[in-house]
This record gives sequence, C-alpha cells and structure tokens, in this order.
Amino acid sequence: MKKPLDTRIVVAKIIVFALCLLPLASLVWDVYRQALGPDPVAALEHRSGDWALRLLLITLAVSPLRQLSGNSAVLRFRRMLGLFAFFYASLHLAIYLFVDLGGFWRQVFEEIVKRPYITVGFLAWLLLLPLAITSTKGMMRRLGRNWARLHTLVYPIGLLAVLHYLWLVKSGQKIAVREPLIYLAIYLVLMAFRVPWRRGWLALRARRSV
Repeated sequence: MKKPLDTRIVVAKIIVFALCLLPLASLVWDVYRQALGPDPVAALEHRSGDWALRLLLITLAVSPLRQLSGNSAVLRFRRMLGLFAFFYASLHLAIYLFVDLGGFWRQVFEEIVKRPYITVGFLAWLLLLPLAITSTKGMMRRLGRNWARLHTLVYPIGLLAVLHYLWLVKSGQKIAVREPLIYLAIYLVLMAFRVPWRRGWLALRARRSV
C-alpha cells in the first residue's frame, strides 16, 4: 500500500521546480529582448554553464544539509536538482555545439582534443549522462546497490565542472577569476562533509546530544 503524499512536500517540489526553471525563462526572455550584450552567444554559454554548476553544487549540498539539520525530507529534492543540473549542462553543451560552432563536427572534435577546458567539460557531461538515465525509481530497483556506487560519480563530476570553469578563465575568457575560485571553495567544503572522520564526528555529536 502506497503512503499518502505529504501535501507540504508536493507544494515544496512544485516551488523548487518553478525556481529551477527561472534561469531558463530569464535566458529566453533576454534572447527575445536581444538583451544579451555585445556577445550574445558567449552570454548564453556562460549563463547556462553557471546554472549547471550551481545546481550541481546545490545537489551535492543536500546530504550535508540533511546531516546538519537532521531532516531527511531534503533528500526528496536531490533527484530533481540533479536532473536540472544535467538539463542546464546539456543546454550549455548544445549552445556550444550548434550555436557557437554551428554544428561543424570536425571542428568540435578538434576543440575537444586541443582545449583542456572543453575536454574536461565534455567529460563531466558524459559522466552525468548515465546518472540522468538511471535517476528513475525503476532503475534504482534494477541496479540495487550498484545504483549508489554509480551515483558516486557525482563527486568527480563536480570537480571536473569546477576545473572546466577554472580553465575557461585561464584560456583568456573575460570572466573574473574569483567566480570559479568561489565555486571551488564551495565544492571542497561540500566534499569535506563526506570525509569519513567528519561523518564519525557528526555521529558522536548526535549520540552526545541524546
């Protein structure tokens, strides 16, 4: 027998879903108004990539938030956030392939090989792909314990995404270097919560508070 849906969770999911769509709506609106600045393609790439990275980091923040708050309800939003991270990453890649490069596939492969930041970014997207495909409850049941093992790929994906941004800045793009460094710092903090000693310390603190 299925458990009744918690109305508050349903409403919260609708709100989170709508909030995740806001960056896309903003992009579409700015395209319509032709308000993307002197280099609209670069603006589209930058903004879509920014939101892919932000949502990926927010997804990684769910488990630490559960640890700190003791509220497991936040875990119900992780899959949605992860899928939106994949969506914006795919949008970012599509803009690069079909708008920036115009679908010249020979040039695409040359760029992937030549430019480290493109190589790393493309690898991050490739690793995200199986996570998105296996995000359904049916795939969770089929894969069993292997599902959790597969989804630990999100940790190196996060690092690859941050490195993609850092190398993009070093390649001469007009982006303040502090932005990717802030994302790197956030990623390292989120990873620190997953260090075994950290989990043990949290468990000890929880026992002492009982």
